Amino acid sequence: RQTGSHIRLTTQFNGEHHITIPYHDPLKIGTLNAILQDVAGHLNLTRDELIAELSL
Repeated sequence: RQTGSHIRLTTQFNGEHHITIPYHDPLKIGTLNAILQDVAGHLNLTRDELIAELSL
């Protein structure tokens, strides 16, 4: 769902988890890293493992 300049994403995978992502172009590197860390933590992965999974 989108509200203004942010998008709210929800997953039911591995338990319910919500994340709000700014809808900016481009995203700042620190913001992208924080998003990856948050998602990786929810999936019990490291950031590098998550990136490898996304690269497949």
